[in-house]
Amino acid sequence: MSKNEFELALTQLAAERGLPKDKVVAAVEAALASAYRKESQASGQNIVVRLDGLSGTIRLFTTKTVVDAVTDAKKEIAVQEARQARPNVKVGEEVEEELFHPSSARIAALTVKQVVLQRLREAERDLIYGDYLTREGEMVPGRVERSEPGRLVVTLGKAESYLPREEQIQTERYRAGAMMQFYLLEVRKTTKGPELILSRTHRNLLRRLLEREVPEIYQGAVEIKAIAREAGSRSKVAVAARQEGVDPVGSCIGPRGVRIQNVVNELQGEKIDIFQWNKDLRVLVTNAMNPAQVIKVELSEDEKVAVVVVPDNQLSLAIGRDGQTARLTAKLTGLRIDVKGATEYEALRATLAPKAEAAVAVAEPAPVVPGPTEAVLKEALPKVEGATVPVAEASAPAAPAAPVAEPVKAAEPKAPTQAAPVKGPEPAPVTEDVWELGRILRRPTVPESGVLRFAEEILPGRGKSREGPDPVPDDPAVVARAKPKRARRARPAQDEEEDTGGA
Repeated sequence: MSKNEFELALTQLAAERGLPKDKVVAAVEAALASAYRKESQASGQNIVVRLDGLSGTIRLFTTKTVVDAVTDAKKEIAVQEARQARPNVKVGEEVEEELFHPSSARIAALTVKQVVLQRLREAERDLIYGDYLTREGEMVPGRVERSEPGRLVVTLGKAESYLPREEQIQTERYRAGAMMQFYLLEVRKTTKGPELILSRTHRNLLRRLLEREVPEIYQGAVEIKAIAREAGSRSKVAVAARQEGVDPVGSCIGPRGVRIQNVVNELQGEKIDIFQWNKDLRVLVTNAMNPAQVIKVELSEDEKVAVVVVPDNQLSLAIGRDGQTARLTAKLTGLRIDVKGATEYEALRATLAPKAEAAVAVAEPAPVVPGPTEAVLKEALPKVEGATVPVAEASAPAAPAAPVAEPVKAAEPKAPTQAAPVKGPEPAPVTEDVWELGRILRRPTVPESGVLRFAEEILPGRGKSREGPDPVPDDPAVVARAKPKRARRARPAQDEEEDTGGA
């Protein structure tokens, strides 16, 4: 083979395999070295082949280790002999000796062919692995080749990949020869070469499709904040503008919906809802529930549960088929969504309101209000001090524990058989303060004589007088609340006789 023919053959082989020319030359060198090792003259030696890719010249070398005493002449060389070619060589280093190689006619051509093909396949696998390892997590186009148990075989250029059953969309039909977009989920290195795992259900496939169709997302003017997807059925995408004046939702939809329609067609009719992102969870939940109208959104204290109130006629729309809308909203926001109709919500509030009030009443005891006697007495005493009625006993200082009961204890009840009217000091001029005190305290005043007197006795003709006071209990609380009974005035003897005679 001439110089030009050998170089042309290497170039053509590199182009067919899609490999660099130096990779092809290295594969040929490894094949020739393997073939030479099988010759009897070079058996047991470390053979290295040097191939000139331009001229096609082949040079054969054997590698030996420098030692003090040679035990294996095929793999070792004495240090004195090695220093003849390399004066500075040291023990333990390796040196190469060029060998006379037999003619090419004696080389096993079949062995060379097999080794060359094997080396080329290994180089291809390494190249594919390194190429797709950097593209992991990206969208790649592929052609469906055939179906195998539990997976589909997809061709990505010159690489074979697999689409597992769990990564397939159940509503899609994969026909042989169909071109589709796939998400490169994982790249594995095995003994048979790299293994590429694809996906059609991953949510990032939708992200890559939007980046391809929407220039604003690819350039960074619009950001995809969150994606919730049920592959083959419906997806929800929250977007936000990173530049002022950019409409994120309108950019994703495109003029007349062309951009979003291309994404829908690639996903074979999957419905896509795009709405604007908001930091406020209430607003975000409201936007995510679109197209249902939301009346109110209530969040729990730990912000893990959201109660969404919608009109009664839109309850089924807000929940979605088999709860799909609420489920996607929960995935996107990270909250547990509880959808309720307006009537149900109001009825629930009406039921829980009394229970909540009762719980608050039990948990918080009622404040202690001072008794009416003490409070009113404090307010009425200044008026009593300026009055002309002798009511000094009513405002006299008492024991700290029972300030009101002490004056009452000073009065001693008379015998129940006493029928004569009670006589006391001459009545003083009546002022309005006496009546005010009587209405407020609801109890008689105590004159200086120690005998209880009433307004009926002070104002003649305003009622009947009292025979005598009733026994007063010792309990100050009872004294403060009890209203003393009016005593019946003893009738004169003349009246009794007239009554008797009349009878």
